[in-house]
Amino acid sequence: MTSSKLLPLSTEEHAAGNGLVSRRWLLRTGFPAAGAVGLSSGLVQAEELRVPDWSSSPGLDLTGYGQPSPFESEVVRPTLPLFPEGIGDGSGVSFTPLEKLAGTITPNGLFFERHHSGIPEIDPTAHQFAIHGLVERPLVFTVEALLRYPMVTKTCFIECAGNSLFNSFDEAQQRTAGEIHGLIGNAEWAGVSLAQLLDEAGVSPQGKWLVAEGADAAKMSRSIPIEKAMDGDAFIALYQNGERIRPEQGYPMRLVVPGWQGSMNVKWLRRIKVVSAPVYAKDETSKYTLLQKDGKSRQFTYEMGVKSVITSPSPGRELGAPGLYQISGLAWSGAGRITKVEVSADGGASWAEAMIPDQTSTRALTRFQLPWQWSGQSATLMSRATDEAGAVQPTREAWYEPYAANQLFHQNAIQVWAVSHDGGIRNVYV
Repeated sequence: MTSSKLLPLSTEEHAAGNGLVSRRWLLRTGFPAAGAVGLSSGLVQAEELRVPDWSSSPGLDLTGYGQPSPFESEVVRPTLPLFPEGIGDGSGVSFTPLEKLAGTITPNGLFFERHHSGIPEIDPTAHQFAIHGLVERPLVFTVEALLRYPMVTKTCFIECAGNSLFNSFDEAQQRTAGEIHGLIGNAEWAGVSLAQLLDEAGVSPQGKWLVAEGADAAKMSRSIPIEKAMDGDAFIALYQNGERIRPEQGYPMRLVVPGWQGSMNVKWLRRIKVVSAPVYAKDETSKYTLLQKDGKSRQFTYEMGVKSVITSPSPGRELGAPGLYQISGLAWSGAGRITKVEVSADGGASWAEAMIPDQTSTRALTRFQLPWQWSGQSATLMSRATDEAGAVQPTREAWYEPYAANQLFHQNAIQVWAVSHDGGIRNVYV
């Protein structure tokens, strides 16, 4: 059996300090075989292969709806009720387990949730959606009627404004990448352009804002500048990743406002009212404001900032023997495409540019990766993203500079993972 060992690399093949390897080397050589990355203990010789029991008899019958393998039962959403059982009426969150996923599309069953009053069980044949207010022709749509319209399809992320809330504490919380940053999901959405429906209703010149309201018991409501709808960006989603939207994601329809904070993507959409000014609903005054050090709150901060997180290695995906590993993670921005992701293994003393694919979708998750030669010594892993608007992901200190202590909304600071000599990984602040 092959022994685990480090690959010999020349100085030119290192892109930055503490073992980060040049992308050019990766492209030139391809990623090395498993024996070079410290995983050879899992290899067997060909003559040792045997015919397992499951290859000796017929398998399971067909099913009407596929399910994950029972051996993947630990890949679930961590949940966090926001009130004691019986008091909060279903208010809470669940997190996408980012560290347990690959690629960029979030499976429907693992897409994060945020509910203000539980998940309503809506009969799609009885549900109605209205556009009214400052319009020439108030309209009411059934689900069946919306399904007759031309469909638009967009791949984009939805991120809760409270994502990364566990990094707002004074001391770093020891949680997984998904538990810290998993209030985000990326999906292919299909639905009807909101601009088309508003055009059909005939918006009055006085109509400058929209109020979107959900059919949940909390009547979740948000004010939205009408420009975001009229530029063709926003739409009413009926499908997620090819299937009808699930109840926890807003069945039978939800508003999708790409790149803007999650609460504006109103689920179980019931009505949109065209108004002349924002209505200052409870959901945009009691929360989702940014408290500053001078005591004032910044309101109507819509766009989600440029952000990234290393998902492997990370807590829950610790390292084994020293060797060559692939650092992998996700980056995103509400301003558009990700143009660059840099990785550091020495706490920001040096940086190397990671590989990212050609982007065709804007405001969508981007997967980045970079080879890393881990020597078995302690290391400090970080990533920082840059978007097409030129914004660069800030350090935690820089992000908190204008805000009051423990301000948690729109937190997009650089995530830092400390790697110990035994391969363990912890969340730390620097």
